[in-house]
Amino acid sequence: MKNLISIVEIPTIDFSRAMTFYQAILDISIEQIEMDGIRMGPFPNDGESLFVQLINGSEYKPSTDGTMVYLNAGDDLQIVANKIKANGGEIVIPKTEIGPEMGFFALFTDTEGNKLGLYSRN
Repeated sequence: MKNLISIVEIPTIDFSRAMTFYQAILDISIEQIEMDGIRMGPFPNDGESLFVQLINGSEYKPSTDGTMVYLNAGDDLQIVANKIKANGGEIVIPKTEIGPEMGFFALFTDTEGNKLGLYSRN
């Protein structure tokens, strides 16, 4: 078993708005899929790593409470953090060093009301 976690779903209220937000801050393209009335927007994946997707359906509710998910923000999370407010999100905790040689994190809320984190080594 490579990872204990296989899928992360980020709930949405306005699926199109959420797709626009994440595509803009992460500089990715998200395809929309619908299955049994549930809309999904999988993030690009190499088939080897964790599967992350936006999801929209009556059972999915955005929240700032609960499990925290930290997105890999590449070499320097500040590049992603700089795009958050301009695209409708809010920075909750700015880029902060975790500890020597441990990297950096930041927390933000997205356009849907979810609280997530960013992580980078620099």
